[in-house]
Amino acid sequence: MASQCAPWHPRNEAPTTYDDWVRSDKFHNDHLLPHDAALEFALENSIKSGLGMIAVSRAQGKLLNLLAKSIRARKIVEVGTLGGYAAIWMAKALPADGELITIEISEETVKIARENIENAGLSGKIKVIIHGAGIDVLPTLGPDESFDLAFLDADKESNLEYFKEAKRLVRKGGVVIVDNAVRNAKVANLADTSPSAEGMRRLLAYLKTDTSVEATTIGTAGEQGYDGFLYAYKL
Repeated sequence: MASQCAPWHPRNEAPTTYDDWVRSDKFHNDHLLPHDAALEFALENSIKSGLGMIAVSRAQGKLLNLLAKSIRARKIVEVGTLGGYAAIWMAKALPADGELITIEISEETVKIARENIENAGLSGKIKVIIHGAGIDVLPTLGPDESFDLAFLDADKESNLEYFKEAKRLVRKGGVVIVDNAVRNAKVANLADTSPSAEGMRRLLAYLKTDTSVEATTIGTAGEQGYDGFLYAYKL
């Protein structure tokens, strides 16, 4: 007689830790992500220059790269350059005549990003704008629907305003990605009234009734902790 097994349920699994997530990331990355000297330089130079571990992870960077390839992106806009790590990942997916425009408010941060971008040989594809905050620069870009992909990774309290402008800029069939959409489940904890959590909630409330896009949030657990990103497709 065949033995009967209890139905699988995630509650029955032993809880995992941050160390488990890091080990899992490394294991998968070792199989799927070959060494890239330019990207490694960008990470190391950013950390050495005091930016810390605030870039997307290697796996997340590769996901952005594959997404750009899958929609055949030719023009990308990014809010929040930091050390240029995500921008390099995405620009590597662009065709020879492609362009990525990235917006950063800090001149000191841009100095580091430009070092990393130049080292990657992508200065001709990546244009860094430092003339103001993303909320001021995005409305000056255009024309409407002239971008394929937008990546939003700046101050979270302005997510809704960033998203509205990004949605204007991307074409139909284009994509808007918003990073740090989960924030260790703080966004779903209404007791957390931090500007970052509240900013993401404002965006989610807006998207609940926005019929011009379809969107979902994907939670992630890895070397950057428990977080996630919001993926929106423009109809």
